[in-house]
Amino acid sequence: MDRLTSMQVFVKVAEAGSFIGAAGELDMSPAMVAKHIRHLEERLQISLIRRTTRRQSLTDVGTLFLERCRNVLAEVEAAENLAAESQNLPRGLLRLNAPVTFGSTSLASALPDYLRANPEVTVDLSITDRMVDLVDEGYDAIIRIGDLNDTSLRARALSPYEMVLCAAPSYLAARPMPHHPADLAAHDCLGFAHWAPRNHWVFEGPEGRQSVEVRGPLVVDMGHALRAAALSGLGIILQPRMLLQQDIDHGLLVPLMPEWRHSVRPMHILTAPDRRRTRKLESLVEFLVARFPPSPPAPHPE
Repeated sequence: MDRLTSMQVFVKVAEAGSFIGAAGELDMSPAMVAKHIRHLEERLQISLIRRTTRRQSLTDVGTLFLERCRNVLAEVEAAENLAAESQNLPRGLLRLNAPVTFGSTSLASALPDYLRANPEVTVDLSITDRMVDLVDEGYDAIIRIGDLNDTSLRARALSPYEMVLCAAPSYLAARPMPHHPADLAAHDCLGFAHWAPRNHWVFEGPEGRQSVEVRGPLVVDMGHALRAAALSGLGIILQPRMLLQQDIDHGLLVPLMPEWRHSVRPMHILTAPDRRRTRKLESLVEFLVARFPPSPPAPHPE
């Protein structure tokens, strides 16, 4: 007889308190229930159940065996569920939101690999620097940069967001080169509207943390627009390295104050805590964590 089936029958007998009660729950005859119990006892060479004319109860060994049976059956069920789920390929629509710079550069470049690996998934990507509401606006996941204020959401860390301070050669030709955060107070600094506060830039360097109040002729709510203004020589820009690195490589922007780094900003992918993690959502989260692992960025040669 099948050992696992006999163990299931034994558990039902223990829970029901009788062979007849277990037989009714298992849609099995009482004689077959008794046969399974007898099979276990003969195999183990022990008595699992005390039988009297009025009641049945577990022996001491039967009580211990019951606990182990429940554990074994739970593990078998978990393994079967895992195997069944592995055959259930991710499929369906995923609504994802991301900030403009990350969404239009790194994320947009990574998503084709995810979609090729999951051909039955469709991603609806919304790119905005506005602080969207994951639940009310119907997103499956959102990517957020900066410290998390809403702790009710489920968060997985991604690669920290590295910032770089730059200016165009034309701007630097007309203005003194800044060497210390305090020097920025005398410069035209291009502001990003979604930072709070937008006019305070914080740096870490040889003297520890330094905060400077900056000002400038332009505040924009999109990093790409700030980049265009900086390339024209309008002022100094502080934006993600992923947005500016190509301009740096081609000499169109010059990194400033290399010994002073703007604080690295954390980045997370957020999902609703009370929403069942479907295969499609789980696959996307794991893909992004693997593609953008939550470790500090390595120093980049200027």
